[in-house]
Amino acid sequence: MNASRASEERHPIGYWLKLVDRLIDQGFDAVLGSAAVTPRHWQILNLLESGPATYAHIDDEAALYLAPHMPTVRPVVDDLVNRGWATTVGTDRVALTDTGLKALTDIQAAVSADRDRVTEGISEDEYRVAVDVLMRMATNLGWREERDMGPV
Repeated sequence: MNASRASEERHPIGYWLKLVDRLIDQGFDAVLGSAAVTPRHWQILNLLESGPATYAHIDDEAALYLAPHMPTVRPVVDDLVNRGWATTVGTDRVALTDTGLKALTDIQAAVSADRDRVTEGISEDEYRVAVDVLMRMATNLGWREERDMGPV
């Protein structure tokens, strides 16, 4: 039995899913951490890239990530404004500044490089097959696209 086959038998798919998930999260957190942002900053910057948004719209987009102790992402938006990466427009809208767009572009490049590292040595076809298999497994376990939780 070769080493690869022995590893497959020692560790079922759940092991590999959890390990890869943890390693992807660690890499993503490191990229964001090096830019001194959190996943919420990242999410809001990406949302504002398409144009100004109201605080209510930003909260709606972040709803899956809100918790009782943080019912709004307003503190994160305020932090972006304090950094000069966003600015208020009127009384209830926020827009990305040129400085914020530059920061976002830099972070996007770092995230892209990290994603390239994750998929190094994996063809596009292999990647699509892996995603398809995982989607079918999720479906078998009760996931339905119409109830998609969005990015997790």
